[in-house]
Amino acid sequence: MKRQELKTPCYIVEKAKLVQNLKQLKEISDSTGCKILLAQKAFSMYSLYPLIGEYLAGTAASGLYEARLGKEEMGKENHIFSPAYREEEMEEIIRLCDHIIFNSPSQLMRYKSRVLEQGKSVGLRVNPECSTQKGHAIYDPCAPASRLGTTAQQLTEQLLEGVEGIHFHTLCEQNADALETTLKAVEERFGPWLHGRKWVNFGGGHHITRPDYDKELLKKCICRIQEKYGVSVYLEPGEAVALGAGILRTTVLETMENGMQIAILDASAACHMPDVLEMPYRPPLAFSGEPGEKAHTYRLAGPTCLAGDIIGDYSFDEPLMNGKQLEFQDMAIYTMVKNNTFNGMKLPDIVLEDEDGDCRMIRSFGYEDFKMRLS
Repeated sequence: MKRQELKTPCYIVEKAKLVQNLKQLKEISDSTGCKILLAQKAFSMYSLYPLIGEYLAGTAASGLYEARLGKEEMGKENHIFSPAYREEEMEEIIRLCDHIIFNSPSQLMRYKSRVLEQGKSVGLRVNPECSTQKGHAIYDPCAPASRLGTTAQQLTEQLLEGVEGIHFHTLCEQNADALETTLKAVEERFGPWLHGRKWVNFGGGHHITRPDYDKELLKKCICRIQEKYGVSVYLEPGEAVALGAGILRTTVLETMENGMQIAILDASAACHMPDVLEMPYRPPLAFSGEPGEKAHTYRLAGPTCLAGDIIGDYSFDEPLMNGKQLEFQDMAIYTMVKNNTFNGMKLPDIVLEDEDGDCRMIRSFGYEDFKMRLS
């Protein structure tokens, strides 16, 4: 089956591009000795975990279910971080995970002995109090009054007794220069506490597989920290694993006019690409231009009742006709993991496109997937 034969809406993950990303990540780990984990919060297409596991060291989870998924489907190193853990879940989390990272002194003191008794590695997330974000406070863990990470003023020798690793995560879709800036703050505030640890986790947000990413600077940062403090470095990118490796294929259902041309699609920003509204951003669309750049400009919108279910304004060489299929780019990340069935919207099928262009249906969704969530 070729992509032109697929029913829409559907996510299509392009295996060739995914492998290209994975090879770049493996080159980083091979050349520096660091370990790179898949942050499942961005991309959890577990049918590909055996492939991803050929290149990466394991998975990073944000809660019990992701921890189970990583353990069951990849079965390599399994790390977890949560701002707060549920007491009734801790026994299973400790059983599933190799590295358990705590967010606050109270959480660390509450569970540390139980983790150590079972021979697992304990980590603490710290807050370097160094913001490198611009314009997106919602994604800034170093914003004032952040709930993410322990500040340097709260650290004591007693607190860190038995703690093998330090974790920080401050980046979002950024280059290595932001990491370099963050590392200076980490060393200024936490340098004395890094000596004697076994590992340091640089977190995620590293856009390593982006064409303009400074890989050499990343390598220098990794090697310097490993050599200076005698630790192993972990990275846990999510987006970089599947960056540019997926599309959302959709069909024009109707066109109308109200001050401008409008096209209603069978894909919804609110349901199928929520980051378009949450971040917000205008997703790239194949064979289109900026508003007014080409002859025909349309506002592309979803079919839900939400007035703001708008994907963005795009221009085309030809008028859009009902039945025309469009392909939004970079739709593997933060889509399948975030989508929903608001208004009873059908979830897009999940398709894998092999290197030869043949498409395999991985999962198709229907009415029961909507209904089962509600009662």
